[in-house]
Amino acid sequence: MSTQLLQQPAMVAPAYAFDLPAALEASEPPEARGLARDEVRLMVTYRSDNRIAHTRFHDVVSFLREGDVVVINTSGTRPAALPARRADGSNIVLHLSTQLPVGLWLVELRQPEPVALGPAKAPGAFFGGVVGERLALPAGGYAILKAPYGERFRLWMASVCLPLPLDDYLRRHGRPIRYGYVTEEWPISYYQTVYATDPGSAEMPSAGRAFTTEIITQLVARGVLVTPLVLHTGVASQEAGEEPYEEYYHVPATTARVINEARAAGGRVIAVGTTVVRALETVTDESGRVHGGEGWTGLVVTPERGIRAVDGLLTGWHEAEASHLALLQALAGREHLQIAYREALCEHYLWHEFGDLHLILP
Repeated sequence: MSTQLLQQPAMVAPAYAFDLPAALEASEPPEARGLARDEVRLMVTYRSDNRIAHTRFHDVVSFLREGDVVVINTSGTRPAALPARRADGSNIVLHLSTQLPVGLWLVELRQPEPVALGPAKAPGAFFGGVVGERLALPAGGYAILKAPYGERFRLWMASVCLPLPLDDYLRRHGRPIRYGYVTEEWPISYYQTVYATDPGSAEMPSAGRAFTTEIITQLVARGVLVTPLVLHTGVASQEAGEEPYEEYYHVPATTARVINEARAAGGRVIAVGTTVVRALETVTDESGRVHGGEGWTGLVVTPERGIRAVDGLLTGWHEAEASHLALLQALAGREHLQIAYREALCEHYLWHEFGDLHLILP
């Protein structure tokens, strides 16, 4: 199952409004705060009665049971931020977001780091770019802007010409994408999950960052099945209310079979991240049966549509304007979501890719 490529993003209303204090924005990896990957905080909430438990991620195994299925996204993170120079000599940062099957890219132009807080702007330009503009990249590479993508001109379709194979080039010249709340530059290893096998994401599928090989071993020993899929994520800097755009996914037939058999036997399906939910919902029919599939998905999961494929979700803490909250509301309901987020704010959980985690269970 797939959707037509390059449908332009629409707008979605925020699911829940709140103010996020700057002090709750995780500005560095937990390792820089003296913690191991699996020592970030974990809030576990139960949809059935709104119970809440506070713990550390290394205890996540105790909340799962034999016969459950944990579905992970094995997409690896690329160092997708490149220094670029415009024809007028000004410097910008080019984010390589999504590699399209037609030989083009979706790219984003941003102000030079560390003040990459919004799309780069220049007089007379459409939010940082003009059709046909050529951007010089390191070592003789270049990008040519072809057309704006969507109504707000945040993303552009572009051709990209590089002197080396893509991943070799990015290893030499790219850096991980980061935003203003991350004040230092960190190596790409800090943006990888331990199970990443297939490079392709512009930004880390961060819900899985806290997993370690030891935790995965403990899950398997407990009788919890761990099964993979791939969804390559693009840049996550959508403006308020902007829906996520289309992304490549691959759900193996074996993963679909494991999920279907586990649910038939009474097991729970726990998605690690909203990317996993998006991929699974794309290949799940109205009866709730999951199928293998590969392609491009523009599916936006909303409360009106509902969720068919999963029973629980491990996720980070999302900003108020993020479309991810609509997906969370589809799973947990608005009241439960509000209770959980009020608790997270009161208990000073940390947001963003280096922050704390939330496990939503039935």
